[in-house]
Amino acid sequence: MPSFDIVSKVDVQKLDNAINTATKEILNRYDFHGSKTEIDLDKKLLKITILTENDMHMDAIRDIIISRANKQGIEPGSFDFGKEHQAAGAMLRKEVKVMQGIDKEVGKKIVKVIKDSGLKVQASIMDEQVRVTGKKIDDLQAAIAIVRQADIGQPLQFDNFRN
Repeated sequence: MPSFDIVSKVDVQKLDNAINTATKEILNRYDFHGSKTEIDLDKKLLKITILTENDMHMDAIRDIIISRANKQGIEPGSFDFGKEHQAAGAMLRKEVKVMQGIDKEVGKKIVKVIKDSGLKVQASIMDEQVRVTGKKIDDLQAAIAIVRQADIGQPLQFDNFRN
């Protein structure tokens, strides 16, 4: 029976490249000259830690990271920019989580969108992905189109399309 998986993945190597490029750009920018700014990527936890002096620098770093990630093929919706916290002295710290996998709430939302469409397909949540099966490939392609149009709030990819 034909099937495909709906997943949400971020390639760690592309993310690393984007962060390295952003770090180089920050080192070369005039408005960051002489500032104490650090960007660290934890590849295991998929968390970016930004440490800088003020809100203006924090906003500029956020824009740089998003633009560099976009050029690497990482969607901006993959980043969860939390609140800023005061670090030692007059420094600001922000921890940015990189969304990996589909959690239960988003999975339920995807299954509901597919079931409400009236297509003859079955959607089931499996760990951090949603598997959609059906008898006809056309129904599966219609399900992909419906999920792309829905506002899920997380970037999605469609993998393992099988006959």
